[in-house]
Amino acid sequence: MLQALFQSTASVSLLAASVVLLLVLHLLYSSFTSKEKRREPPGPTSLPLLGNLLQIDLKRPHVTLCELSKKYGSVFTVYFGPNKMVVLAGYKTVKEALVGYAEEFGDRDISPILYDFGQGHGILFANGDSWKEMRRFALTTLRDFGMGTRVAEGKILEECGHLIQMFEEHKGRPFDTSCPMNYATSNIISSIVYGSRFEYSDPLFINLVRRINENIRYVGSAPIHLFNMFPKLLGWIKTRQLILKNLELTVSDVKDLIKHLKETLNSDLCRGLVDCFLIRKQKEDDSCVKDTHYNEQNLIYTIGNLFGAGTDTSATTLRWGLLFMAKYPHIQDLVHEELNRVVGSRQVRVEDRKNMPYIDAVIHETQRLGNITPMAVPHKTSRDVTFQGYFIKKGTSVIPLIASVLTDESEWETPHTFNPSHFLDKDGKFVRREAFMAFSAGRRMCLGEGLAKMELFLFFTSLLQRFRFTPAPGVREDDLDLTPAVGFTIGPSPHKLCAVCRY
Repeated sequence: MLQALFQSTASVSLLAASVVLLLVLHLLYSSFTSKEKRREPPGPTSLPLLGNLLQIDLKRPHVTLCELSKKYGSVFTVYFGPNKMVVLAGYKTVKEALVGYAEEFGDRDISPILYDFGQGHGILFANGDSWKEMRRFALTTLRDFGMGTRVAEGKILEECGHLIQMFEEHKGRPFDTSCPMNYATSNIISSIVYGSRFEYSDPLFINLVRRINENIRYVGSAPIHLFNMFPKLLGWIKTRQLILKNLELTVSDVKDLIKHLKETLNSDLCRGLVDCFLIRKQKEDDSCVKDTHYNEQNLIYTIGNLFGAGTDTSATTLRWGLLFMAKYPHIQDLVHEELNRVVGSRQVRVEDRKNMPYIDAVIHETQRLGNITPMAVPHKTSRDVTFQGYFIKKGTSVIPLIASVLTDESEWETPHTFNPSHFLDKDGKFVRREAFMAFSAGRRMCLGEGLAKMELFLFFTSLLQRFRFTPAPGVREDDLDLTPAVGFTIGPSPHKLCAVCRY
C-alpha cells in the first residue's frame, strides 16, 4: 500500500512539474511573440528622469535628431527628459506617416507651453471636434476672403507699396529687415481677420507683432524645452513668465478689437473673419445650440493662431530670401534678368509666376534651405499603430522631422547648398518635387498654404524689382552668416542689409 501511495505521489509531482514547465514555456513564447508583435522603435539608451537630455542640443534639437537618425534609422525613440518621443525621419517615412496613416498620426501633441498658448482652443494647439470645426471654419472663411484669388492679390500688392516705401526710407543704408517684413505679412492676415490693415506706426499693432515674435522665439529656447520636460518643477522660470505676460496682454488687445467690431457689426456685411464668427455665434445662440464651438475662447485663440502663423512664417521665409540674394549676387542677377524680361517696370501679378520659372525655383529653394519649421509642431498618435514594423502606442508624442525631409540626401542633389536648380529641369522649366514639404502634409498641413505662396511670390518679386540687396558696407558676401537663430521657427541670425534702388 505504501508503495502504491509513493507511486501515486510521484505521478502527481511529475504531472505538476509538467504543468509548471508548460506554463513557463507558454509564458516565454507569449512574451517572445508579444515582443515581436509590439517591437518598439529603437533609440539611444536613456537615463532615468533625464532621458537623452545630455545628448540633445536644446538650442537646435533638430540637428541632434538628424544625426541620431543616421544611426537608428527613419523611425526611432528619444526621450526629452521623461517624455518619450518617436521621431520620423526622411521624406518617404514622413510622407507615409502623415499621409498614409493620416488618422493615426493626425492628433496634436499639446506640450505644457503649447497648452499655455491655447488652453485647448483654436486651431494649432487643439484636438477633437472643436479643432475640426475651427479648422473648417477658418479654411472656408479664408477662401471667402480671397485666399489664392485676385481679392487677396490686391491686398498683398497694396501692402507691397507700403513695404517698399518703408525700405526706401533707409536710402540704401544698412537696416534690419525683420520689423518691416513682420509688419507687412501681419497686415495681410489682419485685413482678412479684422477687415482692415494697420498703419506701421500704430502702437497697438507694433506691440501685437513684437509680442508674437518674442513668444515664437522664446518657445524654441532651451529653458522652455526644460519646462516642457518638468512643468511642475519649472513653471516659475523667467522665460515662461515672459510668455504668459505677452499672452495676457495680447488676449486683452484682441478682446478690445473684437469688442469694437461687435459694436459695429452688420449681419448683412462680413468685413473679415471676426465678423463671420460673430454672426455664426449669434445664429447658434438664437437657435439655442448646445455645446457650440463658436465661443469667445475659440474666437480669441483662432485669431491668435492665424495672426501668429500668418505673420512669422512668411516674414521669416522672406528674410531668408533677401539674405540669400545678398549672399549669392550671381543668383540675384538672374532674378533681376528674369524680372526685366518678363515684367519690366509694370507691377508684378500672380499670373506672371508661370512665366518666371527661375524666380519660382529661387523661392522654393529659399523655403527648402531656410527650413523654418524643422520639427514641425509635434503630433500624437490617436490610436495604437504598427508602422514600418514598429509598435507605437496610442498617445505617443511624434516628431515629423521636416528638416530631414528638406535635406534628404536621397531626394536632393545638393541638400545643404542653396541651389535653385533643384526645382528646374534641363530646359529651365519649373518642376515640382515630391520631397518639398515646407508646409508639412496630411491633416495638420498648413491651412494658409495658398495665401502664403501668393505672399512669398508677390512680396519677393516686388522687392527685387525695386531694389538690389547687398551686405552692409565693409562686409563681403562670403562673410554673411547663414547660421540660423534659435526659436520655434528658425530665422536668420540678426543681420543688416542695404536695399539699393535699381531705378
